[in-house]
Amino acid sequence: MRGYMLLCTMLACAQAHSHGGVFLEDDLCLIQVGFYKAHFTIYQPQTSQHKEFCEDVPHANETVFVMEYLHASLKEMSVDFRIINDVLGRGRFFREEDLKKIDDINRVTEFYQAPSVQQDGVFLALHQFQGEGNYVGVVTVNVRNDEKSHIAVFPFRVGGRKWGYIPLFITTAILLQLNYWLISGGYARIRKMLKLPAPTNKNKD
Repeated sequence: MRGYMLLCTMLACAQAHSHGGVFLEDDLCLIQVGFYKAHFTIYQPQTSQHKEFCEDVPHANETVFVMEYLHASLKEMSVDFRIINDVLGRGRFFREEDLKKIDDINRVTEFYQAPSVQQDGVFLALHQFQGEGNYVGVVTVNVRNDEKSHIAVFPFRVGGRKWGYIPLFITTAILLQLNYWLISGGYARIRKMLKLPAPTNKNKD
């Protein structure tokens, strides 16, 4: 039981960290940029029609990113969107501070949509992915009056899912469960049930 609970906890933590600036709330996919929020949806109309994705997408093809602003003030601000290759290999654990570790962000940029003001409150970006892999989305809200801009990053994968750290979590949970079973007398109960002789230590002179 402890091993199972540990596994659930570890997988839940991995899931919580995996989304970066994107998260689920009341079955809705949201992105948070600073204290601003927007509904966030990804579509692949060529292969998945109207199916909505919150993060990973299954195919390397035409992909539409949609943000529907939840704050009226966002309609007056310029927002830009960038997709970079995960050259750091951080995967699910890529965070905003990791952007500073990239010397030339333009060199690793897969797609960039320049800042624009969407007075209707809907931001759209269309990109044709050429290959599968791990990517990082970067959304920047350019605040007025020269205040500090707000940034949200969200790592995602295009194409088949890689297992990542999940096998490690499962193996750790199994070993912990086995250890708990041994120290709680599980082996002794099995030995007694099967009527096996108790192990003896023979000292050799």
